[in-house]
Amino acid sequence: MEILLIGAVIMIFAVLASAWLMTFAKWFPIQGIDGVFLKDYKTLIRAHVDFVLMALFCLAFYAIKIPLPILACWCVVIGGMTNPGVFVIAAFDTHFWEKPVWKVYTALSFAITTIGFVWVGITILAYAL
Repeated sequence: MEILLIGAVIMIFAVLASAWLMTFAKWFPIQGIDGVFLKDYKTLIRAHVDFVLMALFCLAFYAIKIPLPILACWCVVIGGMTNPGVFVIAAFDTHFWEKPVWKVYTALSFAITTIGFVWVGITILAYAL
């Protein structure tokens, strides 16, 4: 279950990185570069919030001290990084949704995340009952 802690720390680092990136993009725009790399500021905010929520889920699942299946924990962590990753990619690529590779990535990410969260949820309910 330690993978939940490791994943949460990585997600917290992603939160910090996105916060710095957004801060510099707004406070210190560089003429000629501003808007070239970061194309959709609002979508990066979505990624930032999603990373925060996923990190908190990982920490909460670890903190309840209910033995969780390791594979379920891995699915939660992988999903916790790849789901916000969808927003990160979309923030830098305005044609994100038109590309088949990103559609497949998004579908796989969503499936892995769903499997992990459902598995953890069922495990918690089984423990509680």
